[in-house]
Amino acid sequence: MLFDIDGTLVDSVDLHARAWQEALARYGKEVPYDEIRSQIGKGGDQLLPVFLNDEELERFGDDLAEYRTGLYQRQYLPWAKPFPGARELLARLKQGGELVGLASSCKRMELGYYLRMLGGASLIDAATTAEDAEQTKPHPDIFLACLDRLAMDPDQAVAVGDSPYDAQAAARAGVHTVGLLSGGFEQRTLEEAGCVAIYQDCADLLARLPATPLAPEPASEHRR
Repeated sequence: MLFDIDGTLVDSVDLHARAWQEALARYGKEVPYDEIRSQIGKGGDQLLPVFLNDEELERFGDDLAEYRTGLYQRQYLPWAKPFPGARELLARLKQGGELVGLASSCKRMELGYYLRMLGGASLIDAATTAEDAEQTKPHPDIFLACLDRLAMDPDQAVAVGDSPYDAQAAARAGVHTVGLLSGGFEQRTLEEAGCVAIYQDCADLLARLPATPLAPEPASEHRR
């Protein structure tokens, strides 16, 4: 089971969007909030080219991304909260013998913060961040790295995410995606991106778990 974090397990999409909007404005780019929010789910390497031209990327792209990271961690990260049912969902899957990986575009510092918020590293078997991928979502690198750390084949895994970029990245890695509406993307958007099933949020997925693509199976069936 490969989980995205932001918008999937943790309510942080709006926080990321605000941080990006503030960072872009600092460098003279006034971008409507909704346009930025629609791109959340991508890593910075994929998001910035949407709003900056090549010359701007070369001139101040790295500085803007670094400023945004610091801003998010200082000002916005403390406001992030786990979605209801997120901790319980991970615990149920682990109790059922599943291997659980976190495949996120977040930074390592943020991953540690989220893990503590969700109940600790004992609930997962592996985790990857933006630092583990040459290119972030919607490219498959993050999912492939997480699969490798779990020693799992793509056809033995299921991804859970809230954005079309999660579904696109997972599909390129050979993994089916279960979509959650908790990140604010419309059901039709997730369906068009390739999600095989869609639920409201972690609590809904947990309540219906036996009938979902995440229904626990013996862990031995998922190992290479």
